[in-house]
Amino acid sequence: MPSDRAHSEKGLGDLNTDDVLSSEVLSVPSASGEALGPATVRAAPEDFQVDEWLGFEADGEGDHMLLRVRKRSANTFWVAKQLARISGVHPRDVGYAGLKDRDAIAEQSFTVPLRSRVADQWLGVNGEGFEVIAASRHRRKLKRGALKGNAFKIVLRDFPADPSRVEERLQWIGANGVPNYFGPQRFGREAQNIRVAMRWFEGGRAPQDRLERGFAISAARSALFNLILAERVRTGTWNRLLEGDLANLDGSGSIFAVESLDDVLIQRCETMDIHPSGPLWHGDSVASGTVREIELAIASRYPKLCEGLAKVGLEPERRALRVRVSDLAWTIEDNALHLSFRLGKGAFATAVLHEIIDNAFASDMPESD
Repeated sequence: MPSDRAHSEKGLGDLNTDDVLSSEVLSVPSASGEALGPATVRAAPEDFQVDEWLGFEADGEGDHMLLRVRKRSANTFWVAKQLARISGVHPRDVGYAGLKDRDAIAEQSFTVPLRSRVADQWLGVNGEGFEVIAASRHRRKLKRGALKGNAFKIVLRDFPADPSRVEERLQWIGANGVPNYFGPQRFGREAQNIRVAMRWFEGGRAPQDRLERGFAISAARSALFNLILAERVRTGTWNRLLEGDLANLDGSGSIFAVESLDDVLIQRCETMDIHPSGPLWHGDSVASGTVREIELAIASRYPKLCEGLAKVGLEPERRALRVRVSDLAWTIEDNALHLSFRLGKGAFATAVLHEIIDNAFASDMPESD
């Protein structure tokens, strides 16, 4: 049975609209049952390690340098700015594929123009919280989203759960995947990005900073996605297709309409070759039938948010409701659970932890995309 995990002691009647939305987004149900207990996450940066997986190698030639950077307690924006400063280029000339949290150890890639003052002599360059560990010439600047995924090594400490229950839960996760929720980092500390979006769309002033504006829009779309996915979890349809769904091909952005279900589509979904999808809201649902009704019903609870997103002029996008958890392995020792697994791009490690511990969606959790 799906399990709802509340993160607020306030009743909904005591909350304003953005409080209600924030509370709902951070108290979404799990798919595998009750949490196995709380745990200490990220006791030290070494307890949360991320290895970005681009899915390609450097070209060996071209007008850019592809850098592999190891960082500790430094976020992606900070490192990008430091690379720009060191190389003498504008920060917008530094490319990266995804964001990695500050409170972790992460290896990720950046590109800088070869014409910079460092030229091709990047190996060993370092600064506060980062070091360049590999550097090769490359033809293209890295763009956001140009990665296959991330590999994680996570230690959950102070976690005295029954080992047999932990084994059972992790085997379930490996076999079934997990609901593809956006993690709490998408919404900002104490869901601040949602609050900015709500104030803006309820008639307030639009954020002047381009990044803040982008964060607000992304948080609003992600919040509605999480609520729609939560409803599919509650009804047991997050991992199976309904007529009217748009199916997502695993590991890609490709989608297609499910006009009628047949044995082939059902089998493909059971083997995680395809997944049901949900909207990144742009003003309407492009699904049909029952799925469209579900999506419109959830969105209608926050009309100002939907109206605001419609006015921004966004393209319709879909996101898989389920994510495969690959290469899942674990050990248990001294009340600590050591996990390693791989997720496709855009998926959040907290979606996996949410199926294990009851404090995974605490607002200070580290994340990667």
